[in-house]
Amino acid sequence: MMKKYKKRIIISSVITLLPILAGLILWNRLPDTIATHFGNDNVANGWSSKPFVVFAMPLLLLGLHLFILFVTMNDPKRKNISEKMFGFLIWFVPVLSVFIFSITYCNALGMNVNIGMAVNIIVGIVFLVIGNYLPKCKQNYTAGIRIPWTLNSTENWNRTHRLAGWLFMLGGILFFLNAFLQWSGMFFVIIVIALLPEVYSFLLYKKGI
Repeated sequence: MMKKYKKRIIISSVITLLPILAGLILWNRLPDTIATHFGNDNVANGWSSKPFVVFAMPLLLLGLHLFILFVTMNDPKRKNISEKMFGFLIWFVPVLSVFIFSITYCNALGMNVNIGMAVNIIVGIVFLVIGNYLPKCKQNYTAGIRIPWTLNSTENWNRTHRLAGWLFMLGGILFFLNAFLQWSGMFFVIIVIALLPEVYSFLLYKKGI
């Protein structure tokens, strides 16, 4: 499987590390400390050193990227992971890396960036993509709602993922709206979306499904 996706893995890994090159080009213009965390009011409340942001953060994302792909390619039920889902897993971290560092560097250079709007839009897109794929996802140990009740029952898996798909789609729409509303309760929305499918799966299990 590694040979089949070798080219895409190399390209996606290089893209994940592109912020290092951008950071080196911008090195003399970047401040010694760079804002890396922001509150709901778009005001920075966390900073990191320039070397950490430019070098360590992309390398950490690369590690996450390769770990996700390693786990996926060694999934005992990897044949159930569709090409589209695996493609999403290949490009998720690279796209996230480019997005994160684009707004991080722009903000560090003094550009007027609405961090809250940008984050809500990208999260909304991710939720919509995941919501679209979840109902089509077959049983596996890498992607999806991987809990004992779904893994032990195909019907439980399918029903749970149909519900999860709708919830993620709804969550994506809410995040798009929140890009303009800037509501502080979106963390609660994430918790509901994460927990409700598991509760539903357990209730199905109690009914014998």
